[in-house]
Amino acid sequence: METAHLTELKDLESTYWWHVAKRSLATSLLSQYTTPSARIVEGGIGAGGNLRFWQSQGFEVHGLDIMPESVAYARQCGLENVHQHDLHDPWPVPAQSAEAVVLLDVLEHVRDPVKALQNAAQTLVENGSIIFTVPAHPWLFSEWDERLGHFRRYTQSMIREQVEQAGLRIVELRPWNAISLPIAVMLRTFRRVFPKHTGAEFPRVSQRLNRWLIQIQECERHWSSRFTVPFGLSYVGVISK
Repeated sequence: METAHLTELKDLESTYWWHVAKRSLATSLLSQYTTPSARIVEGGIGAGGNLRFWQSQGFEVHGLDIMPESVAYARQCGLENVHQHDLHDPWPVPAQSAEAVVLLDVLEHVRDPVKALQNAAQTLVENGSIIFTVPAHPWLFSEWDERLGHFRRYTQSMIREQVEQAGLRIVELRPWNAISLPIAVMLRTFRRVFPKHTGAEFPRVSQRLNRWLIQIQECERHWSSRFTVPFGLSYVGVISK
C-alpha cells in the first residue's frame, strides 16, 4: 500500500462511510461469533481505527501490519499490542489464544493468501473464526487496485478454493456493498476511457451524502441477515477451523 494511502486513512478511517460501514459489518459479526472481552487479532491494521473502536467496546485487541508507519501511528494512538509483521510468516500471537481474526480487505494484498489463512488459523481457539472482506469481480481490476497494492479481486469460487487449500471451511459467504457496484463500474469505465493518475484516494463526498451512505449500508447489513443480497462490490465471510 502506498504511504500516501495510509495518510488518507488517518483522515478518513473514523468517519468516511466506506470505513464506518465495513467496521459496523465486522463488529456485528464479532458480536455473533465471539464473546464479550474476547481476544481478537486484526491482520492489516491500516491506521488502527478498527482496533481503537473494538478496544473501546471491551475487546482485547492485537494487530499486525507489514508497514512500520501503520504500527508506529497505532502506537501513538494508544494501541500497545501492535507489531510490524508479514502475514506470510508465523504470527507473533500465542497459538489457540484468539477467538477471532479479522482480515478486512487484506487477503487481496498478500501474495500467498493460503499461507496467511493458515497462520491466522494457528492463533485461533478450536471454535474460533476468521472474519474477512475482499473486493469482488476480477473484471473490475484496474490501476486503482494496483496502486492500493492488490494482487487480485475475488470470485466466490476463488475464495472457497483458497479456504479449502488452507484446510479450513466457509461458515458463511455473501456479497456486500451493493450500492457501490454500479458506481464502481461507471468510475472504472470512465478512467479507462480517460486515463489519469489520481492516486488511490477514495472519492470525497459531502457530509450529508456521507451520512446517507452510512444509513444505506446499515440497512443493507440488516437486510442481509435475513435475505441474500444478490450482488455487491465486495464479499464478506466467516471462516472456521
